[in-house]
Amino acid sequence: MTDTADTTPVRIAFSPCPNDTFVFDAWAHGRVPGAPALDVTFADIDITNGIAERREDAYDVLKVSYAVLPYVLDDYALLPCGGALGRGCGPLVLTREAGVDLSGKRVAVPSETSTAYLLFRLWAADVVPGGGVGEIVVMPFHEIMPAVRDGKVDAGLVIHEARFTYQDYGLHKLADMGEHWEATTGLPIPLGAIIARRGLGAERLRGYADTIRRSVRAAWDEPEATRPYVMAHAQEMDPAVADQHIGLYVNEFTADLGEDGYAAVRGLLTRAAAEGLVPALAPDALAFP
Repeated sequence: MTDTADTTPVRIAFSPCPNDTFVFDAWAHGRVPGAPALDVTFADIDITNGIAERREDAYDVLKVSYAVLPYVLDDYALLPCGGALGRGCGPLVLTREAGVDLSGKRVAVPSETSTAYLLFRLWAADVVPGGGVGEIVVMPFHEIMPAVRDGKVDAGLVIHEARFTYQDYGLHKLADMGEHWEATTGLPIPLGAIIARRGLGAERLRGYADTIRRSVRAAWDEPEATRPYVMAHAQEMDPAVADQHIGLYVNEFTADLGEDGYAAVRGLLTRAAAEGLVPALAPDALAFP
């Protein structure tokens, strides 16, 4: 990254989840030679989705849901690395009792602009009689399992480390959105994307992508070096759960989306557009400069 403007810190917002802190640790702490400084803000995915949708100029790079891309790609470019996409890593629908019929039920979700919610809508269209649940309640994802346990909602759509901890709350897995997606499409599951403002220019965007790839590889080479940063922001998560989280969500697609990754993103957004859930993508909307 040789552009002299790159001496200005890159303003980025991503979640405090272990996969994101693992990916960006080396960059944030100066362990990627030649990379610009990183000015990090931690924010829940619902917050960053809103920042992107409002076209706020406070950040150069954002971690957002793939589901929000059809609304923002005029102003942001999808970076081909750094995000969360894989197999066996989909959101879960949890209930207090096994085998609940969700027709007309109250369901908590982490965001109505999240990929998790988009996958849930596609699943419900196929599986829930009439395709309709009742009231959708948006709440921070760490509040969802307690809300289901305590009967405040009938079911909860959960993400991330909840895959490993929901049984601690006495909850049952009603359905796995990822299993449904993979069974019906054969594609990996797109969850979180890294985007950057197009106005920064192609050279800088390519530099950011290169830096993210090098940051990921540095973390893979020395995973113990990332642990202080990961655990400092992991919301009192057990280190073993944090390791499971990283192992599931940081994979070959994090280093490069590749052909299968792009096919998964196009597949998700094309199917969602066909269901009327998001606007249709322009043919070249996902192209990287």
